[in-house]
Amino acid sequence: MKERKIYSNNVWVENRLQSATVCFLNGTITAIHFEKSEGAEDFGNVVVMPGVIDVHVHINEPGRTDWEGFETATQAAAAGGTTTIIDMPLNASPVTTTLDAFQQKLEASKGKMNVNVGFYAGLIPGNAAHLESLMQAGVVGVKCFLTHSGIDEFPNVTQKDLDEAMPIIAKYHLPLLAHCELYDREVDSDFENHPTSYQHYLASRPKQWENDAVDLMIRMCRKHQCPVHIVHVASAEALAKIDAAKQEGLPITAETCAQYIYFNAEEIPDGNTIFKCAPPIRERSNNLQLKQAFLTGVLDFITTDHSPAPANIKEIATGNLKKAWGGIAGIQFLLTASWTALKDTMALEQFIPLLTSRPARFIKADKKGIIAVGNDADLVIWNPEKSQVVNESAVLFRHKISPYIAQNLSGVVLETIVNGETVYQNQSIQNKNKGQWLLKK
Repeated sequence: MKERKIYSNNVWVENRLQSATVCFLNGTITAIHFEKSEGAEDFGNVVVMPGVIDVHVHINEPGRTDWEGFETATQAAAAGGTTTIIDMPLNASPVTTTLDAFQQKLEASKGKMNVNVGFYAGLIPGNAAHLESLMQAGVVGVKCFLTHSGIDEFPNVTQKDLDEAMPIIAKYHLPLLAHCELYDREVDSDFENHPTSYQHYLASRPKQWENDAVDLMIRMCRKHQCPVHIVHVASAEALAKIDAAKQEGLPITAETCAQYIYFNAEEIPDGNTIFKCAPPIRERSNNLQLKQAFLTGVLDFITTDHSPAPANIKEIATGNLKKAWGGIAGIQFLLTASWTALKDTMALEQFIPLLTSRPARFIKADKKGIIAVGNDADLVIWNPEKSQVVNESAVLFRHKISPYIAQNLSGVVLETIVNGETVYQNQSIQNKNKGQWLLKK
């Protein structure tokens, strides 16, 4: 195999965009020259940066592969410039709450990884005794729900379950990821009588549920000194709480997803279930505060929470938001949707770490997220200046059901390189199965 050299005037290296040649061989970055090296491919002014890392996706295999699957999800990830994903423990069947279930998932992913794949274990009532074996097997964190997950075999935990599990997780210095919504007070939203109304859906899952759940997780983090990660923050009212916890020195991190900063509740039509997710997409004024929270460091990075489902389960035909599966398919659009949402808020130099070095640090992937000699050659080459309308035919995840279809997104991915191999180029998959497991032994 021959060493490959790529040059651009805008390579993200040493925390800035600069002229450089990146050389790599056998999946590893071998050299960086701050000039155009002889024999280097010249990419002009487009951006060369570490591959995007999406630490929150639902692949649904084994067991619900008619919803998605490793083959389609990882192709879509590569098409979006993502080179590493972390798969959630639920929506697959069995859910990843025992070592046996984890081994079934590993087996199911073999020969279908077009990008690198890591995994979370699940915490449910009564499975704390299984966590140690799962963490020893290489999961990068543990996920729990504080409210019904939508999947009956993945019930939510209570404070008693957290008290039992958090000392075990803390011992391994892994994060406990929490879906923060607490049904601790009744809401009179009248959603029952207006099942196709987005505003009634929004009212049925108020910010207070999120805020109360974040309060609980901060208290538990303080009590057990177990790293806590708040997934998909949608309530801007929770930001000050997270900020205060960070200032206190608690081991706490937080993310939001592309959909919470790209879309706004005011623009979501009734009866359009492709926008349904939980927590819900909230109002523009709320979402502007989420964007600002990246600049202050309150929010650490961006994910997709890719959670696809077939048309009948999404209730596409009926528009019934009450019955529809809550989840947005967006694994292919983390880079472009986020950049479109944030380009008026921050410079590209502030944006890039939100998709690369910060999620890499979160999952302790020391060789990823930064272009440096000795690191993995996971790269994306893209043009942030160009835009394109998302065409259904370009969508590579299993069901072409997504609110991003027909959106004009800024940024065009030219090439995605996984472990030194070109997986996506010229708008199509070039080489398959170049991904590897990311296991934290």
